[in-house]
Amino acid sequence: MSPQMENKVKEEVAALNLGNKIRNLRKHRAFTLQEVSDLTGLSKPLLSQIENNIAAPPIATLIKISTALGVKISHFFRDHEMGDKIVVVKKHERYGVKKLFHHKNESKVGYRWESLAYPMVGKHMEPFMVEIEPRKDEELLYNDHKGEEFHFVLEGIVEFKSAEQTHMLEKGDSIYFDSSIPHALRGIDGVAKSLIIIYAPR
Repeated sequence: MSPQMENKVKEEVAALNLGNKIRNLRKHRAFTLQEVSDLTGLSKPLLSQIENNIAAPPIATLIKISTALGVKISHFFRDHEMGDKIVVVKKHERYGVKKLFHHKNESKVGYRWESLAYPMVGKHMEPFMVEIEPRKDEELLYNDHKGEEFHFVLEGIVEFKSAEQTHMLEKGDSIYFDSSIPHALRGIDGVAKSLIIIYAPR
């Protein structure tokens, strides 16, 4: 490759700003570099170099990263100022994720989360479809984070607990609360399903 061509390629790579896009999406997903490394098989030093635009990822590497972060590779080549103001997520395209503000080990928490708006980056709300398993009192894990939450029960019965209140929510019931209050959820008489919308100020 001639020096002129090499410089042109470097300029095009810099213009794409892939590293910054990858870092922003990773942080938005609440993944650490180590977690992305575990998911992709790529080393942390390499991922760090990519995020800092020191190394340009080949297509195969970028596919691994995009898959781990739950987007298509085209996500990194779009004009996000225009392309992501409206996003549609079909039922079969839902992205199973760890809860951004709860424990990383879903099996301990007893929830299964599916993101309903993952292509929208920089949003202020996070909508999820959540399956909530039954739990014993001693197995409940209380969580808290800055912001607010809205829950709408779609199936089954959900018990919402805080230090001072307990609410039994049936199909069609909803609850809106300050999520800085430590809270826990569990299904009653089987797995329940809820639509949960989280607002977390930046």
